[in-house]
Amino acid sequence: MDRPAPVSPCHCLALRQASRRLTQHYDQHLAPTGLRTSQYGLLRGLGRVGPISINGFADIMVMDRTTMGRALHPLTRDGLIVAGPGRDGRTRSLTLTEAGQKRVEEARPFWERAQRTFEERYGAVPADDLRRAAERLALSV
Repeated sequence: MDRPAPVSPCHCLALRQASRRLTQHYDQHLAPTGLRTSQYGLLRGLGRVGPISINGFADIMVMDRTTMGRALHPLTRDGLIVAGPGRDGRTRSLTLTEAGQKRVEEARPFWERAQRTFEERYGAVPADDLRRAAERLALSV
């Protein structure tokens, strides 16, 4: 039997626990696609902003450069993204491939179901409020 996470007075710990629980929820829904929530988010994000430098994309995704590199490796290996020369020759530029775009489109209904079931359980308005609060937090700390 799953026990609820203990309440913590630490804002960081409480948010990390909630984030892990929510990630598990989305991962369960995305499992049939072969993508994890983090991978789906990177592919969708790159589709919105790419082509873009690795450092620029890491900044947008609020990831450090090393973590970004590790996260991109399987996506590059699987041909979903390509890293090519950047504008100045010293940087690398990321682009979503046609296969990557197709994978995002195939996974989208699974992601939408994860969104819908989360909103059904948590409430659509509180979920939207939570997302907006998370966005403010990401921009303020």
